[in-house]
Amino acid sequence: MANEQTDKAQDLEQEQIEQTQTDAEHHAEAGIEDLKAHISKLEESLKLEKARAANAIYEAEKVKERLEREAEAAKKFALEKFTKGLLDSVDNLERAIAAAGEEKTPLLEGIELTLKSLLTTLEKHGVIAVDTQNGFNAEIHQAVGIDPQAKAGEIGNVLQKGYTLSGRLLRPAMVTVGQ
Repeated sequence: MANEQTDKAQDLEQEQIEQTQTDAEHHAEAGIEDLKAHISKLEESLKLEKARAANAIYEAEKVKERLEREAEAAKKFALEKFTKGLLDSVDNLERAIAAAGEEKTPLLEGIELTLKSLLTTLEKHGVIAVDTQNGFNAEIHQAVGIDPQAKAGEIGNVLQKGYTLSGRLLRPAMVTVGQ
């Protein structure tokens, strides 16, 4: 009887061990499935975050490029108002030279050298006089009157020179045009 009880106890113990192993295997399988699902979620989350990071980098590059373009344009045209003010001085020096006539005096030579120096400095910074030799162009010339001696579409007299700054019109040339 003692052997029977011992056998029963061993059988019961063996069944419990087998049950525990079966439960552990089921639990392990369930745990593996949970881990696989969790890994899948993490991979999807990683893909989303990578896409967001790539988008943020792309946007930052676009902002950087835009700011560089704007800074370049600002540098290029920052002197626009200042240059327009200098053009009045250029006009006044040219009027003084025209008023002096043909007589060469030291004062006139000084005015001419000052004008030449000012124009050279303006050219170094991208300020160029508008062409008035190749006919009327409404984009760079402002017609303020009709010149009866000029041919149709040709510029008769230049009343005030026009200038551009780095290709942008600062001031149109004021001209008279033939009919």
